[in-house]
Amino acid sequence: MSLVLIHAVVSHRYKLYRKAWEYASVGELYIIIKIVSINILLAVPIHFLLGNGLQIRMLLTTWFIYLVCIGGSRFGWRLWRDNVLLKKGAVKRTLIIGAGAAGRMVARQLLNNPKSDLHPIAFIDDDNKKNKLDILGVPVVGGRESIVRTVEELEIEHIVIAIPSLHQKELNQIFLECGKTKVKTQTLPMLEDLMTGKVSVNHFRDVQVEDLLGRAPIELDIDSISETITDRVVLVTGAGGSIGSEICRQVSSFHPSKLVLLGHGENSIYSIEMELKETFKETNIEFVTEIADIQDGKKMSTIMEKHQPYIVYHAAAHKHVPLMERNPEEAVKNNIIGTKNVALAANWNNVHTFVMISSDKAVNPTSVMGSTKRLAEMIIQDLDKKSTTKFIAVRFGNVLGSRGSVIPRFKKQIMVGGPVTVTHPDMIRYFMTIPEASRLVIQAGSLARGGEIFVLDMGEPVKILDLAKNLIKLSGYSVEDIGIEYSGVRPGEKLFEELLNDNEIQEKQIYPKIHIGKTSQLYMNEIDELLQNLDAYGNEDIRETLLQLANRKAMEEHIEKPKVMLTVTG
Repeated sequence: MSLVLIHAVVSHRYKLYRKAWEYASVGELYIIIKIVSINILLAVPIHFLLGNGLQIRMLLTTWFIYLVCIGGSRFGWRLWRDNVLLKKGAVKRTLIIGAGAAGRMVARQLLNNPKSDLHPIAFIDDDNKKNKLDILGVPVVGGRESIVRTVEELEIEHIVIAIPSLHQKELNQIFLECGKTKVKTQTLPMLEDLMTGKVSVNHFRDVQVEDLLGRAPIELDIDSISETITDRVVLVTGAGGSIGSEICRQVSSFHPSKLVLLGHGENSIYSIEMELKETFKETNIEFVTEIADIQDGKKMSTIMEKHQPYIVYHAAAHKHVPLMERNPEEAVKNNIIGTKNVALAANWNNVHTFVMISSDKAVNPTSVMGSTKRLAEMIIQDLDKKSTTKFIAVRFGNVLGSRGSVIPRFKKQIMVGGPVTVTHPDMIRYFMTIPEASRLVIQAGSLARGGEIFVLDMGEPVKILDLAKNLIKLSGYSVEDIGIEYSGVRPGEKLFEELLNDNEIQEKQIYPKIHIGKTSQLYMNEIDELLQNLDAYGNEDIRETLLQLANRKAMEEHIEKPKVMLTVTG
């Protein structure tokens, strides 16, 4: 009788029966052994006081029976639940990477959500102090080096990375380990959204290639941008494109009085117009669409005169390198003549700032597309010298997810079972997400003094081969499953891109993640001659003339030193 009373008191003290059975674990077993042992130890003096004598065999037998009955029932339920119920496929055995605040929040939500199809089985955490701990009944089984072993031993079916503050290198290391398992890997939404209840466990998202870039969020100078955009008329060319449409979204968040969406494709312009009107329906922004071709100079002037924009973001351009190699005349008409038309219209109508979207392919160009971008830069730099309008260009590299980028093509190839085609195993590119690029373009516009070439910090260059491998793994396949083939470098392509040439390099940043290049020599007479005689040139003549003009300074100086890729760091 004394053992029963002692057990009741001690169990209440340590809240043994308040612990959920399905959370039974190593930590739970330790508590059960501790409570049962305390029971026996307290029973010894009580037996002496009652004059019952000390019966060692009885106490040991009682200790063993208590341990089996209490611990056995709980772990029996846990084993049956984990090995029978969970294996029936109703829920997926889930490994949570990160046992910090975010990881605990994820585990709690999963455990408390009966509708969730994920059930936490274990934590992975690099903090040695947490190793072997039980958190909400879920054990911490080791660091990131244990991911593969844990997935195999515990038959994990799903992985959630729950470390919102993870840096690029750490995420890449964890992702590489997760990629070895062929288990679907997801990551958290923003932590504040989880904490405020905006999203739940059902909003876990797949790890994207963009996550592996791992750059810190871009902090904008809200005041300077507001001064440029808020309550002003803004015009965006190429507004239906991937970059142009994102610029429209970012601009709209600063509440211009009017946003003019100018584009050649009616469907894409209609789509972004409907999206913006729905997203910003509570504002007083006037969204106006103009279907027009930038090659029509008269039309550009009419539109500028009609709307009188304060700032113009010129995003309309042909950007596909191989296509422009085969169609150099069209590249000149759209990228050079079109830019000149929009710029002149802005000048004639006293636009305050003109921002041209350029490319890293304009640096020491080997392609028609890159050459047309460089000559377009020269045109607006020359115009800036004669105008009250501030003309600037903003250069950046490849944009993930944009039309014509490798990501959509890789995804389609993976969907049909491969192979993924990569041009060359050593080809590298600078990458940036669409929102990153658009925000920095808007920020650069607010910093304009006139005539500058702004260069966005693209972070570290990325091997296209590594990008393809990561995308295959993110899709739940192995490289062996899909395969990778090399198609060879296409006409006009370089193995690497640069952001500034030797004559433009100016190391100092004028704003975080934004550099400014020094102005190089302009060749306006030669450019005008090309444009005036374009109809008389054949494709090869156009291509050769473009490359000569765009690279003329380098040729004049007979630069023989090997090209060194410029890595711009933030």
